[in-house]
Amino acid sequence: MELKRVVVTGLGALTPIGNNVPALWDALVAGKSGGGPITHFDATKFRCRIAAELKGFDALNFFDRKEMRLLDGYTVYGLVVVDEALRDAGLTDENIDKSRFGVVWGSGMGGVTSLQDEIMEYAIHDRTPRFSPYWVPKVIIDICAGQIAIRHGLRGPNYCTAAACASSAAAIGDAFNLIRLGKADAMIAGGSECAVMEAGIGGFGNMRALSTRNDDPQTASRPFDKDRDGFVLGEGAGTLVLEELEHAKARGANIYAEITGVGLSADAYHITASHPDGLGVIDAMRQAVTESGMQITDVDHINTHGTSTPIGDISEPKAIVGLFGDHAYHMAINSTKSMTGHLLGAAGAVESIATILTIKHGMVPPTINHFTDDPEIPALDFTFNQAKRREVNFALSNAFGFGGHNVCLAFRKY
Repeated sequence: MELKRVVVTGLGALTPIGNNVPALWDALVAGKSGGGPITHFDATKFRCRIAAELKGFDALNFFDRKEMRLLDGYTVYGLVVVDEALRDAGLTDENIDKSRFGVVWGSGMGGVTSLQDEIMEYAIHDRTPRFSPYWVPKVIIDICAGQIAIRHGLRGPNYCTAAACASSAAAIGDAFNLIRLGKADAMIAGGSECAVMEAGIGGFGNMRALSTRNDDPQTASRPFDKDRDGFVLGEGAGTLVLEELEHAKARGANIYAEITGVGLSADAYHITASHPDGLGVIDAMRQAVTESGMQITDVDHINTHGTSTPIGDISEPKAIVGLFGDHAYHMAINSTKSMTGHLLGAAGAVESIATILTIKHGMVPPTINHFTDDPEIPALDFTFNQAKRREVNFALSNAFGFGGHNVCLAFRKY
């Protein structure tokens, strides 16, 4: 069968450096850090006391108190960004068949805040079990996809992907495949995460995955820097509206970029550490480029997974050199996690937005907080500390997750 072409016609974002897409892009180009002291709870007893929290966001501006009883934060964030993306795409009851409009959503942690809070409430008070009847539908990881469909009457394919920190990238890849196989005309694809809470900070912290640069949170996320000491946990959401090309053209849609390929692989190596030579990453990037009908020398830019962890920040550049050879040194590479922090399952979607806007505007956001080169990391063009103008026609966005999950998405200028 002839595969359909798929384009991006809408974007939505809620991040620690901007509560919508224009604000996010302005902050990325300006090199703004989202790090700060934790305010969601008293973190004084924790090793890590910093995070990249949302700022100036009030859910009650979007939902009333009765609705909020039904929603975990990760679903709130998802619904907010989808509303923005649908407005941006201009999709309405008149120009889309909702039986062919679906949702694939990604999250690594799902309703973990509601899970923690309900159990803590029971344990602290040692009472007769009186769990909320809304608790299960707030916590289950697929509920955000369901809530999006209910809110907008979307009857197409609907489910959640779970691939740890690669979850929303996997969701975008699945939505891309559903459209090009003719199973939908349009898809909402993205992810959300709301895990800046006691269990999240405590769990990742005791794994030694988080930065403990508590006295300087704005420079704590230091991808590819010699003195990096872990990632800064973030929260928020991002989403794309993907649409079949002819459908988008017929309604005169604004097209941001074309999505042309997805690479999927496993490291098959370790539950949390990436493969030291990035073998799975090489496979995923190669698949995405090949599926796009491009050559590796056509890649202008890679938005890396780049988390600011000691091991991961070595293996990914090694994988890039392993696949691209000399061309690796001619690409513009960055890690926007240096600014947003690590949004876990939502990271892939937010970074896809950054990649798409890099193509659209011909501007590569920086990797901020670079102070000292690491001799173990290949000396690639990491766009350190300042945005750089560059024409980008074909770009990749990488996302990896605990368990060895690797996803690479390929985007091309339309």
